[in-house]
Amino acid sequence: MRRAFLSVVLLVSAFLVVLALPATAAPYCGLVWGSLDETAGDVWPSPIVDVRTGQHACYDRLVVDVAGDVGGYHVSYGQYLVNPGSGEATDLRGGMVLQITVNNPAHDENYNLTYNPANPLELRNVAGYRTFRQVVSAGTYEGYTTIGLGVRARLPFRVFVLDGPGTSSRLVVDVAHRW
Repeated sequence: MRRAFLSVVLLVSAFLVVLALPATAAPYCGLVWGSLDETAGDVWPSPIVDVRTGQHACYDRLVVDVAGDVGGYHVSYGQYLVNPGSGEATDLRGGMVLQITVNNPAHDENYNLTYNPANPLELRNVAGYRTFRQVVSAGTYEGYTTIGLGVRARLPFRVFVLDGPGTSSRLVVDVAHRW
């Protein structure tokens, strides 16, 4: 009897301790990304051929299509877009700018443009996106292509490369809708 009483007291005490512990918030949509700089790879001659965007339930996506291998990238947050070569600053819509440097040119080996957007200040219409505010091309300088992504705030992001279809590849940048 005494043993049963002690077991009940311990069980009730453990239950009360669990209720008293603070609840920890689960990551948004299971995402465990951060907001620090992401860098990988080296310069590669395969040219960029397109920039696309898309919306998903938990994040907005930017895709850079390359006619060959993605050489590498550097993605980091800042207050404005720093233009390659000149170092001039360009303001973008949104609270923060994600500067995406792709280690591939936007031209072929003969300097013929392979990606020539109609409006470099509006690569894609991102009106209605939850996170993206503006997508801008700052051009290619010494084999590196810079894209500015205006976002509403400093939010978690991830960067990765997908191979295919065929011999092409894609640089993907996902930015979460919230923390």
